Amino acid sequence: MEKISVFLDDYRKAPDGYVLAETIDECMELLRNFDIEHLSLDHDLLNRTRNGLMLVQKMIKENLFAKRITIHSANSVGGKAMYHCLKQAQQDLIMSPAIIVSLRPLPLNFFPSKVLQHYLEIR
Repeated sequence: MEKISVFLDDYRKAPDGYVLAETIDECMELLRNFDIEHLSLDHDLLNRTRNGLMLVQKMIKENLFAKRITIHSANSVGGKAMYHCLKQAQQDLIMSPAIIVSLRPLPLNFFPSKVLQHYLEIR
């Protein structure tokens, strides 16, 4: 299975080397069909009811995960809810404890070089 990294966001552009998914349906399709090295997730998407938390819940239900997951949402409440949901799945042994889960909010309009380093180091 081909390995890729995925960036879920409907506003920001994906960093170099990442496949952009703009909806949770696109992201789920990629999770089902590729070996995902790194999955970076936003909470707020155009469809308010189909957001990043809903994606995380679907990932847990279908047992579809990446080797590394970063929550990059600038929405602190939504991002923390996604993070805690994934960490709970690890505690419940639904998701492997070996999967690295990070909470690293990104600004909406630019990527500071220090933050981009996180994406460059994990490839």
